[in-house]
Amino acid sequence: MFEFKTLTRHAGTVLVGQLAVMAFSVTDTIVAGRHSGAALAALSVGTAIFMSVFIGLMGVMQALLPVWAELHGARRGPELGRSVRQALYLCALTMGAGLIVLLFPGPVLRWTEVPEPLQAVVKEYLAVLACALPPALLFRIYGTLNQSLGKPLLVTWLQIGSLAVKVPLSIWFAFGGFGLEAHGVVGCAWATLVVHYTMMFLALWLLRTQPLYRPYRIWAPLERPDWHEIRRFARLGIPGGLAILVEVSSFTLMALFIARQGVIASASHQITSNLTAVLYMIPLSMAIATSARASYWLGARNASKARAAIRTGFKLTLMMALGCALLLLLARESIASIYAATPAVVALASALLAWGAVFHVADAIQALCVFVLRCYRVTVAPLLVYCVLLWGVGLTGGYVLAYEGIGYLPATHSPQSFWVAGSAALMFTALVFVAILWRSVRRGLPPA
Repeated sequence: MFEFKTLTRHAGTVLVGQLAVMAFSVTDTIVAGRHSGAALAALSVGTAIFMSVFIGLMGVMQALLPVWAELHGARRGPELGRSVRQALYLCALTMGAGLIVLLFPGPVLRWTEVPEPLQAVVKEYLAVLACALPPALLFRIYGTLNQSLGKPLLVTWLQIGSLAVKVPLSIWFAFGGFGLEAHGVVGCAWATLVVHYTMMFLALWLLRTQPLYRPYRIWAPLERPDWHEIRRFARLGIPGGLAILVEVSSFTLMALFIARQGVIASASHQITSNLTAVLYMIPLSMAIATSARASYWLGARNASKARAAIRTGFKLTLMMALGCALLLLLARESIASIYAATPAVVALASALLAWGAVFHVADAIQALCVFVLRCYRVTVAPLLVYCVLLWGVGLTGGYVLAYEGIGYLPATHSPQSFWVAGSAALMFTALVFVAILWRSVRRGLPPA
């Protein structure tokens, strides 16, 4: 398979770093679960809101990967450096939007009818994470730059090192000790804040000192905003970011709607969503590697090699997705028992994880497609498909099944309804994306 070694090495490096970052969430979920069921429920709601905001905004910056990979493939180093500096203006705008939502979550909490006792803790949790948003987005620019250059190793080392800081800090801040009082789930947020600032400062130091970045003149004086360039970024990044926001919010809003079913339902959903999010890192890493290589060859004006790289990435993604789904099905009870000690939570989470396996296969296919479509500047169509299928069929369908019923089917008042509808919607999404990608690849080189 064409570029098998390059893709697997790039994807494997990205995967290790992504798993280290996902271990932040796994750590917080286990810590909160061991602290109390109420803490785990608050984490479920707070994480749903934060991840919807952060991943949506991160998607705006991540969508610039094909732009920078093409410049790298075309050997236009100084232009790449200037492009990175211009991206800082777009990053500043995204930060402002994210801070507003995280600092004032009241309307979202009331709209989704999150129980009143949870709202105070969730607001405090999100206020701390709002302070962590700027360094997190700046680090995402650094990560996207490295991925576009095909050099993700430095990012991965930073992410692994940050995990070594995050785990003890979450435990200490949540449970207290050594003169610090216990902060519960809010303590996990404080640990995340410390880690994100540490990663940002280390990334800045590497950009300043490593020879890898010298050809791109990253530290040249910051130019005035080039609104033509920023609009070009926005045309690619905003639809891409909105598409990811719709995808993630269709997933995370489940947590907010499920919260009204009680602590057991919320805790079980949190376990399942956390596991599927961890598994998603595998196709995400392959999607990043595949889009980087495809864009590199497109920048070098070699459409046939770009197509070959995409075929290899697709085969690898599908094989790994099927393997992970089978493992999840076979070990779902054992996995659920690691996260929680309450038998009712373990039983319900085991049932949800079965649907999580179906969800993962569809998620893997659509993730690869949507990343590669950006290489061909196709961003609006995925956004429309997400809105219709993920919001219209998945989220709305799950809500109707859970709380209203359909025809002779009564309302289930169970989180399983959301996972059934979500899995079906994501499967249709994957099929549509495959068709769009096939058509885009056949067209050849993307528009300039």
